[in-house]
Amino acid sequence: MSSETVSQQPTGAAPRTYRWRVVDIVVASVLAVAAGLVFVLWNIASNPIGAPLGAALPGLQALLGGGWLFAGVLTALVIRKPGAALYGELVAATVSALVGNQWGVLTLESGLVQGLGAELVFAVFLYRRWNLPVAILSGAVAGLALAINDLTLWYPGSAATFSAIYVVCAIVSGALLAGALSWFVVRGLAKTGALARFPAGRVGSRPDLPR
Repeated sequence: MSSETVSQQPTGAAPRTYRWRVVDIVVASVLAVAAGLVFVLWNIASNPIGAPLGAALPGLQALLGGGWLFAGVLTALVIRKPGAALYGELVAATVSALVGNQWGVLTLESGLVQGLGAELVFAVFLYRRWNLPVAILSGAVAGLALAINDLTLWYPGSAATFSAIYVVCAIVSGALLAGALSWFVVRGLAKTGALARFPAGRVGSRPDLPR
């Protein structure tokens, strides 16, 4: 490395590493398992809430989709390493499937698809941007992945109007419940000092700043 290259690096900047530490694995697992237990409760609550929405306007029930998408975004915002969103969503889906729900093993397939959707956005930004707009975009893309997956598995041959409403509602729900809400949760945790061992905590009250 030339002296010119060295001089261009920020003084005192810590080298960026994408290798997972033991603490990353432990905390990501704790977050994902906790999210999975929330999924279990959401599984129970979704039918009585979603049925009236679907009756009022078919496709509107997808507004509940964000309740199954936050695990990936939340885990990624805390861990900030490649694969965190996918890991968080897939582990949470596994917990939901093991406890038992109406979708069985397809819960794992959904977690995989939705986790990949959330992961894609962070990857596009090269795992360097963790601000609110990126979190919202990640949740929105996860919502799009959920909608496409659901329409393929559970609503094949649906009318164009239903499909359009379902997709839009899933994207909005993902953006708000999975994206924005997760970002504010991480911001709150950072203020308490609970994330002091992570970049999200070391930026103090502003976990939106890239590191």
